[in-house]
Amino acid sequence: MYESYRIQPAGHKAGKRLPNAGPDATIDTGTPHHHWKATMPPVALVTGGNRGIGLGITRRLLTDGFAVSILATREEPADLLAELRADAGGDDRVRYVRGSVADLHDHARYVDDAVDAWGRLDLLVNNAGVAPTVRSDLLDATAESFDRVLGINLRGPYFLTQTFARRVVELRDKAAANRAEAGDVVPRPEDRPAPAQEESAPTAPVATIVNVSSISATTVSTNRGDYCVSKAGVAMATQLWAVRLAPEGIVVYEVRPGVIATDMTAGVTQKYDEMIENGLAPVNRWGRPADVAGAVAILASGQTPYSTGEVFHVDGGMHIPVL
Repeated sequence: MYESYRIQPAGHKAGKRLPNAGPDATIDTGTPHHHWKATMPPVALVTGGNRGIGLGITRRLLTDGFAVSILATREEPADLLAELRADAGGDDRVRYVRGSVADLHDHARYVDDAVDAWGRLDLLVNNAGVAPTVRSDLLDATAESFDRVLGINLRGPYFLTQTFARRVVELRDKAAANRAEAGDVVPRPEDRPAPAQEESAPTAPVATIVNVSSISATTVSTNRGDYCVSKAGVAMATQLWAVRLAPEGIVVYEVRPGVIATDMTAGVTQKYDEMIENGLAPVNRWGRPADVAGAVAILASGQTPYSTGEVFHVDGGMHIPVL
């Protein structure tokens, strides 16, 4: 699924040198030379993974074999965690860290907790987000609401991405150094097959980052401008990080939901029921958390390593201009 880079202890020998062979030759021990994370399962961090869209993503990733760490502001939900752990087949695939994505001091603590528990990082899903407490016309909007919404929806995931990416690079480089010390040398570029001769599947990414934004990134709602601006910022942040992290082997995507049935939309159910009935989107129904989770699962599979910065719409076709 992913390039493997779990750190092995210094001196660990992943393969032996062939006698009378060149300095870069090793015996294949079942793990490709470019694999650094030698153990499963892959590890996902899901902010706001305890409710709404985030809970749908958590459930899907557990079903797909990930270990999942949730970052959330609420007290540890004992009943929910017991249910998730039972579904996962044990306690060791689910962790819960109480903290806020808006608090930059919580970022390193969150990432470190996952590394300490599992020794690897594969996926970050920046899902946590809020709507304004009170929807206000642009002429009545407050700086307090703006700062709160952008702090959680944009500033938080922007810098959590930075913390996550730095740690992935650090783990990768330490693992490579350990492997070099152990004599498990990656083949030189000149010894590898030319691209035209390669028939195997494309190399999977080192790690993946998925930003959950909103159709509000490009669709105006003048009674919640702060929310729209925050999601437009997430869209640009996705492109920025996609370009910067591509040389590190990390791919970055944006999943852009439309009208999804969650507690965030519960207060405007009647409004959207009428809009959906009147043809809001070609797929004529409410979206569900499982719909968004399916998109995240596809992007998290490691099967699209030559794509980055992409937007995956989960809106029933609502984004399509129709005359």
